[in-house]
Amino acid sequence: MSLVNRRAANWGLQSAPWAPPKARGHVIDQLHSWGFREADDTAGNVAELLVATAVNDGGRRVSLHLADQDRQALIVVLSHQAGLAVTDERVLPAIAALGATSCGADTAQDGRRLWAVLDL
Repeated sequence: MSLVNRRAANWGLQSAPWAPPKARGHVIDQLHSWGFREADDTAGNVAELLVATAVNDGGRRVSLHLADQDRQALIVVLSHQAGLAVTDERVLPAIAALGATSCGADTAQDGRRLWAVLDL
Protein backbone atom coordinates (compact mmCIF):
# COMPACT_ATOMS: atom_id res chain seq x y z
CA MET A 1 0.00 0.00 0.00
CA SER A 2 1.30 3.46 -0.78
CA LEU A 3 -0.16 6.88 -0.07
CA VAL A 4 1.01 9.99 -1.90
CA ASN A 5 0.23 13.70 -1.81
CA ARG A 6 -1.35 13.63 1.63
CA ARG A 7 -0.35 13.63 5.26
CA ALA A 8 -0.02 10.19 6.75
CA ALA A 9 0.99 8.44 9.96
CA ASN A 10 1.36 4.80 10.90
CA TRP A 11 1.93 2.67 13.95
CA GLY A 12 2.91 -0.93 14.53
CA LEU A 13 1.04 -2.54 17.41
CA GLN A 14 1.38 -5.87 19.14
CA SER A 15 -1.69 -7.98 18.51
CA ALA A 16 -3.00 -7.83 22.07
CA PRO A 17 -6.17 -6.88 23.96
CA TRP A 18 -4.76 -3.43 24.76
CA ALA A 19 -4.17 -2.60 21.06
CA PRO A 20 -7.68 -1.29 20.17
CA PRO A 21 -7.79 1.45 22.85
CA LYS A 22 -4.17 2.36 22.05
CA ALA A 23 -5.12 2.69 18.36
CA ARG A 24 -8.00 4.98 19.34
CA GLY A 25 -5.59 7.28 21.16
CA HIS A 26 -3.09 7.32 18.29
CA VAL A 27 -5.75 8.23 15.71
CA ILE A 28 -7.40 10.94 17.81
CA ASP A 29 -4.07 12.49 18.83
CA GLN A 30 -2.86 12.56 15.21
CA LEU A 31 -6.11 14.07 13.91
CA HIS A 32 -5.86 16.76 16.61
CA SER A 33 -2.29 17.55 15.55
CA TRP A 34 -3.60 18.03 11.99
CA GLY A 35 -6.29 20.41 13.27
CA PHE A 36 -9.29 18.05 13.21
CA ARG A 37 -11.21 17.92 16.49
CA GLU A 38 -14.79 17.24 15.43
CA ALA A 39 -14.63 13.52 14.63
CA ASP A 40 -13.16 12.15 17.86
CA ASP A 41 -15.90 9.63 18.68
CA THR A 42 -16.33 8.39 15.12
CA ALA A 43 -12.59 8.14 14.40
CA GLY A 44 -11.84 6.54 17.76
CA ASN A 45 -14.66 4.03 17.53
CA VAL A 46 -13.79 3.05 13.97
CA ALA A 47 -10.09 2.67 14.79
CA GLU A 48 -10.92 0.47 17.78
CA LEU A 49 -13.24 -1.79 15.75
CA LEU A 50 -10.75 -2.14 12.89
CA VAL A 51 -7.89 -3.01 15.24
CA ALA A 52 -10.04 -5.35 17.37
CA THR A 53 -11.01 -7.21 14.22
CA ALA A 54 -7.33 -7.51 13.20
CA VAL A 55 -6.33 -8.66 16.68
CA ASN A 56 -8.98 -11.39 16.47
CA ASP A 57 -7.25 -12.67 13.32
CA GLY A 58 -4.62 -14.17 15.63
CA GLY A 59 -1.43 -12.69 14.20
CA ARG A 60 1.47 -11.35 16.25
CA ARG A 61 1.22 -7.72 15.11
CA VAL A 62 -1.16 -5.19 13.62
CA SER A 63 -0.34 -2.18 11.45
CA LEU A 64 -2.44 0.98 11.74
CA HIS A 65 -2.30 3.66 9.03
CA LEU A 66 -3.98 7.06 8.95
CA ALA A 67 -4.10 9.64 6.16
CA ASP A 68 -6.13 12.75 5.47
CA GLN A 69 -7.22 14.54 2.32
CA ASP A 70 -10.00 17.02 1.54
CA ARG A 71 -11.46 16.89 5.09
CA GLN A 72 -11.63 13.11 5.07
CA ALA A 73 -9.56 10.57 6.97
CA LEU A 74 -8.57 7.12 5.78
CA ILE A 75 -7.91 4.52 8.49
CA VAL A 76 -6.35 1.25 7.33
CA VAL A 77 -5.50 -1.74 9.50
CA LEU A 78 -3.49 -4.76 8.39
CA SER A 79 -3.57 -7.98 10.43
CA HIS A 80 -0.36 -9.58 9.06
CA GLN A 81 -2.09 -12.96 9.27
CA ALA A 82 -2.14 -14.64 5.85
CA GLY A 83 -4.70 -17.13 4.62
CA LEU A 84 -7.84 -15.51 6.04
CA ALA A 85 -11.22 -14.97 4.42
CA VAL A 86 -11.85 -11.39 3.31
CA THR A 87 -13.95 -10.65 6.41
CA ASP A 88 -16.87 -11.69 8.53
CA GLU A 89 -19.96 -10.28 6.83
CA ARG A 90 -20.97 -8.46 10.04
CA VAL A 91 -17.81 -6.32 10.24
CA LEU A 92 -18.41 -3.90 7.35
CA PRO A 93 -21.99 -3.02 8.39
CA ALA A 94 -20.70 -2.43 11.93
CA ILE A 95 -18.01 -0.04 10.62
CA ALA A 96 -20.59 1.81 8.52
CA ALA A 97 -22.93 2.05 11.52
CA LEU A 98 -20.17 3.87 13.44
CA GLY A 99 -20.24 6.67 10.86
CA ALA A 100 -17.78 5.66 8.14
CA THR A 101 -18.49 7.25 4.77
CA SER A 102 -17.19 4.10 3.08
CA CYS A 103 -15.34 0.97 4.17
CA GLY A 104 -13.97 -2.25 2.81
CA ALA A 105 -11.80 -5.29 3.27
CA ASP A 106 -9.45 -7.38 1.18
CA THR A 107 -6.70 -9.92 1.62
CA ALA A 108 -3.15 -10.02 0.36
CA GLN A 109 -0.03 -12.08 1.01
CA ASP A 110 0.66 -10.02 4.13
CA GLY A 111 -2.80 -10.50 5.64
CA ARG A 112 -6.26 -9.03 5.80
CA ARG A 113 -6.63 -5.29 5.23
CA LEU A 114 -9.62 -3.39 6.62
CA TRP A 115 -10.23 0.27 5.84
CA ALA A 116 -12.68 3.07 6.47
CA VAL A 117 -13.07 6.65 5.18
CA LEU A 118 -14.50 9.24 7.57
CA ASP A 119 -15.68 12.78 6.97
CA LEU A 120 -13.87 15.26 9.16
